[in-house]
Amino acid sequence: MNSSVIPSALRESLTSLGSVLVAYSGGVDSAYLAYAAYRVLGARSLAAIADSASLPRAELDDALALADEAGFAVEVVRTDEFEREDYLRNATDRCFHCKEALFDQVFPLAEARGFLHVALGTVTDDLGDVRPGLVSAKRRGARQPLLEANMSKADVRAAARAAGLRVWDKPQAACLSSRVPHGTPVTLEALRRIELAEDAVRRLGFSVVRVRHDGDHARVEIGTDELGGAVERCADIEEAVRSAGYLDVTVDPRGYRQGGARLPVLET
Repeated sequence: MNSSVIPSALRESLTSLGSVLVAYSGGVDSAYLAYAAYRVLGARSLAAIADSASLPRAELDDALALADEAGFAVEVVRTDEFEREDYLRNATDRCFHCKEALFDQVFPLAEARGFLHVALGTVTDDLGDVRPGLVSAKRRGARQPLLEANMSKADVRAAARAAGLRVWDKPQAACLSSRVPHGTPVTLEALRRIELAEDAVRRLGFSVVRVRHDGDHARVEIGTDELGGAVERCADIEEAVRSAGYLDVTVDPRGYRQGGARLPVLET
């Protein structure tokens, strides 16, 4: 790993923190932040990843493997969002309650281990989105070193690539609950079906997959650069998703779009 790929502004931001616990998800932003924190602060940094039913098992395993490859320490914390009615009702502020559940674990952990700050991998691109979780972060006083260093998603991907982090080009991901339309309660059974269905489609060779849940109906979104293959293998995709327990399956010809769970199901 090449520590010289840490921009001076980020190095200065991390140094000023003294010590930090990084909220880590396995995505490129938090992975690069955890890597940079370790390179700058050494043992005065720690990554913590939240484990709950909304995180696919494959994502958790891969995040832990990545931390081992990159050399930074990571600790798994259990979060209790599925015991919170405000989260389960799945209103537009669901992400706020998810972040609250996370912070209820990582801030006490940081204090117990002697870390002065908790940090998130927020980048400049995130400021243009509706992100209720950032409201929670601001209220709690979480730091955002990548944002403080004025780093965009493209900046982070380039730096992560130069550092040798294999997730430098990893597609953006969101928790399994994001596949359930706002206003439809989140249930463990729904998330289990979503996870099984997405795993089945990925085994067909597709990398960007979203299975939008609507009771027994699923709308499958494939990354736009893979749509040609999805059209050719539409029957295989539908069969894979049905194997997870869905009765009706639609492969969306428009492909993956961020926030797709809020869109209506296409009739065919």
